[in-house]
Amino acid sequence: MNAMSGPSPESTSEHWRIASGDSVVVLNIPGLNGRSRLFDVDIALLVSVPSEVDGSWLELTVEFDGRRQWSRRISAHNPGQTDGLDYHQRLRLEAEQGIRVRALAHVKGVQVRELVIEARESA
Repeated sequence: MNAMSGPSPESTSEHWRIASGDSVVVLNIPGLNGRSRLFDVDIALLVSVPSEVDGSWLELTVEFDGRRQWSRRISAHNPGQTDGLDYHQRLRLEAEQGIRVRALAHVKGVQVRELVIEARESA
């Protein structure tokens, strides 16, 4: 399941979001003529953890325009519940500049529940 939203029509600030149960999500923010923009980009990976977690792990990798920005792998915790990884970065886009944000989840012994990329324009 993919869900994506774009700029909110009732305000001038932008809010972009995509969510999926897949292991890869991509959010494209198009360039905007006439002004630069500042975004808070948040990426979250949520996994289901089985009752037995021996050797289980989860990893999140973040790319901006094809360049790796961040990657982290952790052992799974919370047997029988959920675990996750989060990433945050403030990002400035100049006038007419767009960006492609990609999040990749790799897992062993756990199951991806949701992978979300959200970008909110700051005032």
